[in-house]
Amino acid sequence: MMNLFHEVSQDCSRMVTAKYSTSFSSAIKLLHKDMRAPVCNIYGFVRFADEIVDTFHQHDKSVLLDEFKQATHDAINRGISLNPVLHSFQLTVNAYNIDRKLVDDFLHSMALDLAKRKYNREEYQEYIYGSAEVVGLMCLYIFCEGDHALYGILEPFAKKLGAAFQKVNFLRDLKADYEGLERIYFPECDFRHFTAADKQAIETDIQNDFDHAYEGIKMLPVKARFGVYVAYKYYLSLFKKIRRLQPQTIMEQRIRIPDHGKIFILISAGIRSQLNLL
Repeated sequence: MMNLFHEVSQDCSRMVTAKYSTSFSSAIKLLHKDMRAPVCNIYGFVRFADEIVDTFHQHDKSVLLDEFKQATHDAINRGISLNPVLHSFQLTVNAYNIDRKLVDDFLHSMALDLAKRKYNREEYQEYIYGSAEVVGLMCLYIFCEGDHALYGILEPFAKKLGAAFQKVNFLRDLKADYEGLERIYFPECDFRHFTAADKQAIETDIQNDFDHAYEGIKMLPVKARFGVYVAYKYYLSLFKKIRRLQPQTIMEQRIRIPDHGKIFILISAGIRSQLNLL
């Protein structure tokens, strides 16, 4: 009957992924079937932590995050949790021997969101690492399936991909972060006077991350490559759309890729994959 509890818990993480991100959910479905549940388990954990710091304004977020952190450690140490999202997460952490420091670094960045409102360059890099790069590294444990040499080769590329995704999220959510949560992630930017030069400098940095990450995607094991490539293409398309807009536009609205655009991306990626053009 324990297998039933494992299954139900992982179904919860899969549902969290599907409800919160149709793009990631679609990309995860393109991974090999052995990898889909473990990646959803990571996403569910990350999403719940993010919800604590971004959404639960009527509650003491610091207390909730501390409790979540302790419950996460307990779940990993005990090999069980009655929180299905944490139970499924610990299954993945323990099955793939994911470095627990990555978990702690992620939770540290979530804690920064409770206090920090403006970041300098060093703090920005620290936040990007903990909030995004380590998530890419957790997933890389799954993609490499115990091949430590391959993990070492792909580690810098996985970090760049996670960073690119997060920075695009920052641009997409500029209005909500700045006006709703009073956060300024990009250093040396005054969003009261957000200029084309500011936007271009940010975009140049993101493009460099994408370019570097793509080289790593081509080296991924075949079981992971197509799903990761599609996620990369989703975010790259969103980034290209943002690049075409004026600074004031992204300060006023949240930019997204419509469903028909996502379908086109998927078909195009499939054709490139079939032709071995990734």
